[in-house]
Amino acid sequence: MIVDTINNASEYFSLGNHIKTALLHLSQTDFSSIKPGRYEIEGEQVFALVENYLPKPPKEGFWEAHKKHLDVQYIFSGQERIGYAPVSTMEPGPYNPNKDFYKLKGQGDFVTLHTGQFAILKPQDAHMPGIETAERQQVKKVVIKLRI
Repeated sequence: MIVDTINNASEYFSLGNHIKTALLHLSQTDFSSIKPGRYEIEGEQVFALVENYLPKPPKEGFWEAHKKHLDVQYIFSGQERIGYAPVSTMEPGPYNPNKDFYKLKGQGDFVTLHTGQFAILKPQDAHMPGIETAERQQVKKVVIKLRI
């Protein structure tokens, strides 16, 4: 997992064209008036999910991972905690190929993402997003899914 601010997005362009496309989109788009939903950037290869929600208590969170997509999770406004652990250290549940999603069981570490920060999560990165902070507040997040 990589965590940084959108101001440093260009530092990660060398990680691949899709990551560059995603980070450029995030850094050049004003999401304030964009409604929650799915938005294609490069068809099924690169698309954005705009979300608006109140983060959940830790006991309601769960570990997840993907096999065919890399996530770039960007906090447009608000803050949330996100958990991270290597998939190899966790117990995987059943994989849903239609949603490219599976839950895992185990323990990990947490970091707080604030407005203007993003996390890059590869398939080997189990993550638990959307967890409340002590200052629970509404979050507007953009998750860009990159097909790998």
